[in-house]
Amino acid sequence: RAAEELGVVSPLRDAGLTKDDIRRASRALGLATADLPSFACLASRVPYGTPLNRDTLKRIEQGEEMLVALGLRQYRLRDHGDVARIEILPDDFGRVLAAREELVAGLKSLGYRYVSLDLAGFRSGSMNEVLT
Repeated sequence: RAAEELGVVSPLRDAGLTKDDIRRASRALGLATADLPSFACLASRVPYGTPLNRDTLKRIEQGEEMLVALGLRQYRLRDHGDVARIEILPDDFGRVLAAREELVAGLKSLGYRYVSLDLAGFRSGSMNEVLT
């Protein structure tokens, strides 16, 4: 629904291609992205009821780029206004803690006041937990 509201265009879906089709074609073309984990829309990083805007989505994207730079493959940066909540696999906690000062400084430069590491770890759809 968020993608529709923001006018997101999905040409591959509109052409009838499935995720498996795209992965097969990517492998055939030798693309490094062929086997990357799938990622939900950036809007899924924002709590229900929070208005979406380009600045928020850009801030999330930039914050997640910092996580990628640490070599993480499975992560989410959840945006709670002035709080950045990081979800990663528990096996990656040490890597993030080793880069703690750099990561906190980087996320604060994006406008977050507080930076937290979710001790429950990465879980897809964690923003839906409020719905149950």
